[in-house]
Amino acid sequence: QVQLVESGGGLVQAGGSLRVSCAASGRTDSSHVMAWFRQAPGKEREFVAAISTSGRFKYYVDSVKGRFTISRDNAKNTVFLQMGSLKLENTAVYYCAAESRPWTAIRTHLTNEYRYWGQGTQVTVSS
Repeated sequence: QVQLVESGGGLVQAGGSLRVSCAASGRTDSSHVMAWFRQAPGKEREFVAAISTSGRFKYYVDSVKGRFTISRDNAKNTVFLQMGSLKLENTAVYYCAAESRPWTAIRTHLTNEYRYWGQGTQVTVSS
């Protein structure tokens, strides 16, 4: 079992930056693919970014490429999402997800590929 706890959400002005974190506990042997998803009110949960166990491979949804960066610190069992040039439409609850299958074995952009989920952290972008 892996437990995920997100933190770092909050209110930020459009154009600003924010970093959210996800701390993992339990069977945290850094062998999990980690990802961030988000869910805006009235919308389905959508993929944002994913990172392989070593951090070598990363994958982003097109709308955040060049603005968001996913990273991980395996020594601290933590994954980060650095968000820049934030837009109003980035307002959502951001969820951390983890999956123990290899990077090449999963479709990283699909919610049902991930076994473990955090409770989410709210990110609100204001004008």
